[in-house]
Amino acid sequence: MKQRFKHAIVRKPCRNMVNGLTDANLGIPDYELALVQHKQYVEVLKSCGLKVEVLDADENYSDSCFVEDVALCTPHCAIVTRPGSVSRRGETVAMQKVLENYYQNIEFISAPGTLDAGDVMMVGNHFFIGLSERTNKAGASQLIAVLEKYGMIGSTVKLEEVLHLKTGVAYLENNNLVVCGEFISKPAFRQYNLIEIPVGESYAANCIWVNGRVIIPCGFPVTKQLISDSGYPVIEVDMTEFQKLDGGVSCLSLRF
Repeated sequence: MKQRFKHAIVRKPCRNMVNGLTDANLGIPDYELALVQHKQYVEVLKSCGLKVEVLDADENYSDSCFVEDVALCTPHCAIVTRPGSVSRRGETVAMQKVLENYYQNIEFISAPGTLDAGDVMMVGNHFFIGLSERTNKAGASQLIAVLEKYGMIGSTVKLEEVLHLKTGVAYLENNNLVVCGEFISKPAFRQYNLIEIPVGESYAANCIWVNGRVIIPCGFPVTKQLISDSGYPVIEVDMTEFQKLDGGVSCLSLRF
C-alpha cells in the first residue's frame, strides 16, 4: 500500500449538529446515528494505516466535526484558515493548539481574507484553490503566498455551482482526478485523467485517496465501479447524517 499519510485528526459530532449549516434540504441529522457513522469512518482511516487523533465534541460549534475547513495540512506547514462562515471562525483556536503538536511551522489566514480548506485540493506540490462563497480572492492570495514561502505553488479556480471545490473534484494520485458537473470542462483540469461521475451520484465526487485506497460514501454504485476500474481498492462509509449538513467524506478529517 502506497504510504503518504501517517496521521489524521477528527472531531466527534456534537449534539448541536442538528443546528448545523446546510442547503441540502435532506432533513435533520440523527445525532446517535451520526456517532455510529463517525466511529466507522475513524476505523476505516485506521485500516488505511493512519494514527487517528479523535478530538472531543465541541457543543459551541454545530459544524465542528467538519475539521477540514479550519486548517490545511501540507508536508511543510499547517495553515489555520479563516472560515467564510462567521459562526465557524472560533473553531480555529482549538485546532491551532492541536496542530502545534504536529507542526513546527503554523501559518494563518487573516482578514479580510476568508478561506475554507474544503476549497483547497493538493496535487503534489500544487494546490488548487476554489473561489467560492466561503473562500475569497484575498484568502486565496494569502494562501498562495504561504505556499510559495515553503516551495509550493497554488492557483485559483472559480466555482459556479457548488459549495466547495472538493464538493465536485478529488485527486486520487497517479494523475487521476474524479470530476463531476462544472469541473468536467474546467481548463485547469484537462491535464489529468478524468474519472467522470454522473450528476445523479454527484455526492460521491467528494471522496478521498488514503494510502492507495479510495474512501467513498455508501450507495453510489456507478462511482464505486468507475474508481475500482481505475485500479483502486474502494472502501465505502455510511455518510447519510453528514450529507444532511452538506458534509462529505473529505470534510471529516485532516490527513497528513
